[in-house]
Amino acid sequence: MDAPQLATKAFIGIGQIRPLGAAITPEPSGGCGTTGGEGKASCGSSGGPDDMPQEIWDKVKNHPCYSEEAHHHYARMHVAVAPACNIQCNYCNRKYDCSNESRPGVVSQKLTPEQAVKKVLAVASEIPQMTVLGVAGPGDSLANPKKTFDTFRMLQETAPDIKLCISTNGLALPDLVDEICQYNIDHVTITINMVDPAVGEKIYPWIFWQHKRVTGYEAAKILHERQMLGLEMLTARGVLTKINSVLIPGINDEHLIEVNREVKKRGAFLHNIMPLISEAEHGTVFGLTGQRGPTAQELKAVQDACMGGANLMRHCRQCRADAVGLLGEDRSEEFTLDKIEEMEIVYDLDKRRDYQDKVETERQAQHAAKQEALSAQVERAGVDPDMKVLVAVATEGHGRVNLHFGHATEFQIFEVSAAEALFVGHRRVDLYCQGGFGEDEQLPSIVKAINDCHAVLVAKIGACPRDELKAAGIEPVDAYAHEFIEKAALSWFADYADRLARGDITHQPRGDASIRQGAYTSEAAA
Repeated sequence: MDAPQLATKAFIGIGQIRPLGAAITPEPSGGCGTTGGEGKASCGSSGGPDDMPQEIWDKVKNHPCYSEEAHHHYARMHVAVAPACNIQCNYCNRKYDCSNESRPGVVSQKLTPEQAVKKVLAVASEIPQMTVLGVAGPGDSLANPKKTFDTFRMLQETAPDIKLCISTNGLALPDLVDEICQYNIDHVTITINMVDPAVGEKIYPWIFWQHKRVTGYEAAKILHERQMLGLEMLTARGVLTKINSVLIPGINDEHLIEVNREVKKRGAFLHNIMPLISEAEHGTVFGLTGQRGPTAQELKAVQDACMGGANLMRHCRQCRADAVGLLGEDRSEEFTLDKIEEMEIVYDLDKRRDYQDKVETERQAQHAAKQEALSAQVERAGVDPDMKVLVAVATEGHGRVNLHFGHATEFQIFEVSAAEALFVGHRRVDLYCQGGFGEDEQLPSIVKAINDCHAVLVAKIGACPRDELKAAGIEPVDAYAHEFIEKAALSWFADYADRLARGDITHQPRGDASIRQGAYTSEAAA
């Protein structure tokens, strides 16, 4: 049979096939993926060792993309060895020489596999908390299979402790699952923006398939079938999969609930719903035609509507294809090829392990602080036990409230109640401190970005922004500087509830009520 016909089958084992989309039972090492949506924190990015099998926890505990807790402590890097792409997306414009943009498809330097391995060793020697290496472009990792797998082969020989990941659009995925498993690639991200080709043809102008360009509905149909087949094959082999979906208002926003449901059926471990980046200066089709991206509230509404389906990742930063460092930071400029040539590279595995042991000690302290704060919570008369509020947090990592308000380029957003402090997203903002110039112009945009939050937790804040935030109904809080985030957020909530009970303040809903209460109806759990 030809390849498009093959896409209607999925291989479970040698000599076994079944219809695409039928129920799948993964091997034990991948079992978390199909049942991860059942329960409050089961196997998702907010999950911990008590929420999943030990073999799954071992794969995700120090992976910053697969564990929300890990992303406070562990770093990742991408190497730009894969410039070619086999599809065209209306939201993508690959740039190979740009150092001033932070979005997928952008790199400063393309690398050969040999250069990539040398860069990885340089980064790993300087950043011992770097645990993950991914190939994410600037094209598609599996449209450049030789370069991708050559990089991984050489890296396995020199740095066996680093986890290997790929990101792909999925078109070539079914043909390369054996190679993925051969190189012990335990984590694969597939970008899936639709499960209906009628939606897909609005997103993808063409694909390059079987040595020819295919357009329109047919292109979207082939891509969809290949994505579903690849996902099922990876699940059957015990590979953890993360699904990336770009939320495009008016095109696939409501449809992403169905995407969530369908990828859960096929064993996806996580679903990462990301906002469309569509500024006209990026030169994408959507950017040039005026397609807008979602607001933060719209993004959260779609994510909330998917609760109960595939587990959600909400801490993604839509990284460059050559990103280096913690999520939310980029240290790639420290490791350009010319700078690497001047470095003395010493890959000390024992030193890396010792450093990571210290990180784990800090994580345990963070977990203990959270449990202590939860234990201190008591029922408060007159306070709705179901009340939840959003809190913005300024942090530079390590899971602490440790950043000055004026130095923040993003705020992490937590949904806080008496029962939990749950990470639900992040908001990028313009830098407030401009060296004495432009602060007044930046503040309104920062307030707008977090206007659905009741408080902002910071290490320190000046008088002017403090007054402006108060006037906007957002409480600036620096009383918990350098505390662990969850403990700080829960402590603030306890104080907030006390003030409500005493009648010192009244609870006021924040933001657009229709959005915050859910603009979408979810059947994701069905």
